[in-house]
Amino acid sequence: MTIDPATITVIAPNLKRRYSGVTSTILRLVPLQARRIAIASVGPKLPADLPQIRLRELLTMPCRPRVWHARRNIEMLAGLGLKHVLRQPLRLMFTSAAQREHSAYTRWLIRRMDAVVATSARSAGFLERPAQIIHHGIDTDHFAPAPARRALRQQLGLPLDKVLLGCFGRIRPSKGNDLFIDAMIALLPEFPDAHAVMMGGVTDKFAGFASDLKARVAASSVADRIHILPEDPGWTIAPWFQVLDLYIAPQRNEGFGLTPLEAMACGVPTIATRTGAFEDIVAMDETGTLIPTDDPAALQAAIRSVLADPATLARWSAACHPRAQAGFRLADEAEALIAIYRRLLAEELR
Repeated sequence: MTIDPATITVIAPNLKRRYSGVTSTILRLVPLQARRIAIASVGPKLPADLPQIRLRELLTMPCRPRVWHARRNIEMLAGLGLKHVLRQPLRLMFTSAAQREHSAYTRWLIRRMDAVVATSARSAGFLERPAQIIHHGIDTDHFAPAPARRALRQQLGLPLDKVLLGCFGRIRPSKGNDLFIDAMIALLPEFPDAHAVMMGGVTDKFAGFASDLKARVAASSVADRIHILPEDPGWTIAPWFQVLDLYIAPQRNEGFGLTPLEAMACGVPTIATRTGAFEDIVAMDETGTLIPTDDPAALQAAIRSVLADPATLARWSAACHPRAQAGFRLADEAEALIAIYRRLLAEELR
């Protein structure tokens, strides 16, 4: 949905082609925010129904006060170029999810922002300036338990009547995909009705890592029950969560980490490591459980325990969607960000 840039007061750029957690955030927030404020995204690869302006229009759009909401270094830099080279009267805003020391370059960029948001208290702790904490939310209507899960499994080509464990997202060591695969190779022989699904994109840098995982699976006794799938080419991963019984988030490190939240909203419990915002998302022994990072024994013990106890798995599942609705609504995140946009615009107009 292409918008006239003259009518836009907030731009939420997505300047990377590869689908990522940042992309997911923009795709969810912008359509909802567009109901309350004149906002559009811009980028090289966006779905047609997303409110957006063309990249080339950044160079020709009429000068007027706008907010430029960056979520990556490249977007902060682009905002600075538009403001100081093209003399656009922009107010620059940055959202940080990182839970690590920022590089000198990133710190330099952040110092030049007019407002900074952190997605968690832990993320805020790595910033050198005050930040407003706004947790990510989820569309709990879109990410919700499936009314016909068996039919959905058939549509996706997955086993119809088996226990499905999932691990989704980029495939790389930091995401702990190897921990998931090793756990499945070790545990599936004990649980003949269980299957595992791992799905995600692979960059050239981690092609060898992904190939090694596939080789481990092929050499195992449960190769026919571990499904390693390419990244879904669609713009939503909700159906893949909806067909699961248990989600595994084995990350070694993470910024925020939307996948346990997406799973929870779909009624799927999570076993997650203590990184990112997982400790805020997963309620211990209510919607899942938390384990130490990079601890294969703890991961396997947690998975074994819940697979051996269907009653606990059912109890966790029943609590998931209500918790997502009560504390992690996308609408709340959208409104908190809109309040900052309006404040920045008011300051620019003074």
